[in-house]
Amino acid sequence: MSNRTYAILGTGALGGFYGAKLQKSGLEVHYLLKSDYQQVRENGLIVESKDGDFTLSLVNAYNNVDKMPPCDVVIISLKTTQNQLLPDLLPPIVKDDGVVLVLQNGLDIEAEVAEIVNNVSIIGGLCFLCSNKVGPGHIHHLDYGQITLGEYKSNYQLTGITKKMREVSKDFENAGIPIEMLEDLLLGRWKKLVWNIPYNGLSVILDGRTDELMTDIHTRQLVESLMWEVVAGAKSTGRIIPESFIETMLDYTIRMKPYRTSMKIDFDEKRPLEVEAIFGNPLRKAELAGVNLQQIRCLYQQLKFLDMKNRS
Repeated sequence: MSNRTYAILGTGALGGFYGAKLQKSGLEVHYLLKSDYQQVRENGLIVESKDGDFTLSLVNAYNNVDKMPPCDVVIISLKTTQNQLLPDLLPPIVKDDGVVLVLQNGLDIEAEVAEIVNNVSIIGGLCFLCSNKVGPGHIHHLDYGQITLGEYKSNYQLTGITKKMREVSKDFENAGIPIEMLEDLLLGRWKKLVWNIPYNGLSVILDGRTDELMTDIHTRQLVESLMWEVVAGAKSTGRIIPESFIETMLDYTIRMKPYRTSMKIDFDEKRPLEVEAIFGNPLRKAELAGVNLQQIRCLYQQLKFLDMKNRS
């Protein structure tokens, strides 16, 4: 068994689920919490999962990063709207020559991390996970769970499959988490946006679950049209997404249990939306290459307005 230690920055529906799975497999995991700290410290983590329910009665819970030990792998599972906290949170808890695993949605977020810490490997993780936090320290895993990993180098240079990626992948696979390793992280980020841009954006603007968006012929056509625009954005940066990938994403979503996206949950809870990471950054990257993604820009502008109005 691996002796790598893990830290979770953001113990919510995603970070809490993966951290709990890693701990259940026998790894040492340390969790940073905010509002759930007292509950988790006293009662542990509860995971209801399609793969089997379990409870971790004892967890290493902290409400202050200064109390956490330096770890071999630090998982960032905060929302990107909280990334302004990373300069204070990250340096104290990642070991030299350690790994920062960025499990966040959007584009260009690894570059932000690279400006905060050096002498570490930065790995981007694309999660295909349907999971919600239903109470303090209580996570409901509905469907899927695969993570696609790719190591980050400046300006998304190709890295191939690295030693650090293999090590982290082995830990996750031993915890029962399906892993795919990528040689090209930028391509992986764009492919994740093929799903995130239409479903997260439309779920807020149209107040609909994934099944509702796929059942109506008009919204399904809009979803597919947005997916093709993401493909055009990827192409503008030299990354080619095959046509078959769009059909795969549509089929996955049709088979998915009715799901309220993470952005819709944030909107309903009046939390800041990840508009810049998921919509703004891809728009700006494509614009630098001379490509105007008109439909995505329309979503971006509507979401900026709704986000401001929702939180004012």
